[in-house]
Amino acid sequence: MSTPDAPARTVAYRDATGADVAAVVSLVDAAYRGEASRAGWTTEADLLDGQRTDTEAVAEILADPGSRLLLAVGTDGVIVGCCHVRRTDATTAYLGSFAVRPGLQGAGTGGALMREAERRAVAEWRSAQMEMTVIAQRPELIGWYERRGYVRTGETRPFPYGDERFGRPRRDDLVFVVLRKDLATAR
Repeated sequence: MSTPDAPARTVAYRDATGADVAAVVSLVDAAYRGEASRAGWTTEADLLDGQRTDTEAVAEILADPGSRLLLAVGTDGVIVGCCHVRRTDATTAYLGSFAVRPGLQGAGTGGALMREAERRAVAEWRSAQMEMTVIAQRPELIGWYERRGYVRTGETRPFPYGDERFGRPRRDDLVFVVLRKDLATAR
């Protein structure tokens, strides 16, 4: 019997390359935007229209020596999940662009991918904590992260209104909450 965070399928983890950019953009957009995203539970379709990311943003991640774009790849070679891990300072890493194919959400792939990202942040950068931002109007997603050890810091950050690279807001009250996790348990 599998646990809630055990991947339902066998995956391998690797860093993305330039050849993966289009597949990553497609995956992230499918997980969060438009009708396709409604097949999973991470959709932001009721909050934002437009894109979640683009080829330029993904290429910037790949070009940043302090970042990794980690992929979860199925045995069939299909990318089933991704996340951006960036070293922000000597003790902190940032987790973003976290996405799992909508049809595979809830099967443990995301939890396993997150643990691998945390493990790598500790192994590669000796990070003591992982930080992320989540739209405050996503209580179910915040709850998912909290069940995996992330806590609200009380800090918020503004949503980038007016920058369509992040989508077109359907409401005017969007804000990010900052979550943080002590990575001692990921060691």
